[in-house]
Amino acid sequence: MKVNFTTPHGETVEAEAAAGDILLGVAQAAGMPLEGTCEGQMACSTCHVIVAKEWFEKLAEASEEEEDMLDLAAGACRTSRLSCQIVLTEDLDGLTVTIPHEAHDMRRG
Repeated sequence: MKVNFTTPHGETVEAEAAAGDILLGVAQAAGMPLEGTCEGQMACSTCHVIVAKEWFEKLAEASEEEEDMLDLAAGACRTSRLSCQIVLTEDLDGLTVTIPHEAHDMRRG
């Protein structure tokens, strides 16, 4: 399956994924600047992405804990999610997300 990332610079990067993959791992493998400091424990918002409107309703609903972390995410909007909480399914083939301008991966300097 495919996932489309729009970079903070407006470029589109297409990545290969499999059902069951976590979006954060797919994004990092594709070179996206998502740090994921807490490694999926919902203790940060460094993996925040903006899901394209047409895909947002297809995602499982965000938990209260995820919503709380999104309140702290720079540049958050109505279709924001934490990529560590998105488990890819076949229904999400073609998913499109945008990496916010505020995203920065400290592992890369």
